[in-house]
Amino acid sequence: MKWSDITRIYPNRLVLIEALKATSQNRIRTIEEMSVVQEYSDSKEAWEGYKAYHKDDPSRELYIFHTSREIVEVVEEFFSGVRQH
Repeated sequence: MKWSDITRIYPNRLVLIEALKATSQNRIRTIEEMSVVQEYSDSKEAWEGYKAYHKDDPSRELYIFHTSREIVEVVEEFFSGVRQH
């Protein structure tokens, strides 16, 4: 699904999306194809949902966006440290 379709179907909502097709260039991740995993009315709910889905399958590329955004791009940050679970 394209972002324009999602913004039309879920106006003024927070959505948890999974990137199905994305590209990276100059540390900017552009999501071209995505699916809506869940929709939310507030950021706390969205964050809790993200954490639950990520815990179940950390390999999924998940993001939270508000549908008022015109485009969906993410600045890539690379973590170089020790991660504790």
